[in-house]
Amino acid sequence: MPTLIPPQSGPVSVRPDKSLTKVLGKSEYVQDLVEECAAELSVVNDELGKDLATREKTVAVEDKVQEAAAELTSVNAALEHEIEERHHLELRLAVVTEQGDIARHASLHDPLTGLPNRALFDDRLQHGLAQAERHDRTLAVMFVDLDGFKRINDEHGHEVGDGILRLVARRLEENTRKDDTVSRHGGDEFLYLLMEVTDESTVAAIAAKIVAVIQAPAVLDVRGTPQTFRVSASLGIAVYPKDGTSAEALIEAADRAMYEAKRAGGGHSFGR
Repeated sequence: MPTLIPPQSGPVSVRPDKSLTKVLGKSEYVQDLVEECAAELSVVNDELGKDLATREKTVAVEDKVQEAAAELTSVNAALEHEIEERHHLELRLAVVTEQGDIARHASLHDPLTGLPNRALFDDRLQHGLAQAERHDRTLAVMFVDLDGFKRINDEHGHEVGDGILRLVARRLEENTRKDDTVSRHGGDEFLYLLMEVTDESTVAAIAAKIVAVIQAPAVLDVRGTPQTFRVSASLGIAVYPKDGTSAEALIEAADRAMYEAKRAGGGHSFGR
């Protein structure tokens, strides 16, 4: 599914390409110079010992070889510098990329539970609706609210409350189908997107499983002492296209159905 991509600050551009091209060109020049010296040395060796002119030519060729060796040393040093610059560039790009990934993840996920946030959920729901309309499919949105959470939060503090929310989030995530999305809507409320559902009985079975998973005992450490907590859930369900054809309409219908379930004592309820 597509994800929302927030704007990122651009990485610092470092371009050693032109410098490296110059260095390589210089290296080719040195290679030509060395080959020329080798050819001249071959001729000199043939004439070695003939006369003084030959010895003078040998000295000249030796000077040229020394010049070539000095140039080659310079080229090697320049190449080493360019390699080091490339290495530093790759490290900087890796850091910028990692920072961008972290920022993008943070902008699309809830900081407490790590679940997708409302922005990412809305994006996936919009994509799901487009697919459902195009291929004549059905999907469902479930609005989940924890019953009894406020009492636990008030009596035991936010640290315990946050622990409950993280535990519930993990349980929901572990029981999410591959193409579905569970999101923290805010506070003790969650949104659940079911893609490609076949009928309401299937949705009802998934909803009942979610309620049961949430209601399982939760053992948390409270000031060094393990304590068992129980929270229940009220869950409202809205089905596309029966209960709405837009993201906003489906979420509102699921929210109303959730309050119907809460008034009935918990469990799940379909929109009307």
